[in-house]
Amino acid sequence: MRRWKLEDAKNQFSQLVREALSAGPQLVTRSGKDAVVVVSAAEYDQLVAPRGLVQFLRDSPLSEAMRYGELELDRPREPARDVEL
Repeated sequence: MRRWKLEDAKNQFSQLVREALSAGPQLVTRSGKDAVVVVSAAEYDQLVAPRGLVQFLRDSPLSEAMRYGELELDRPREPARDVEL
């Protein structure tokens, strides 16, 4: 990811946009600190697109840990307790 000083980003905005479209996200700094990231509209849409619960769980780091046996989730197998109503 290319870093741009804010002054350079303002002076070369067209180039900044071209690079965001062709090379991916562009980081703009202000006073030497990371300030904003410029991304293409298509990339932004992917980042904010709603995902279903199933896909969310599949993408979760816990899912990967379970696949490799690093995490085991078990629940008690006993029948539910009796409750007086």
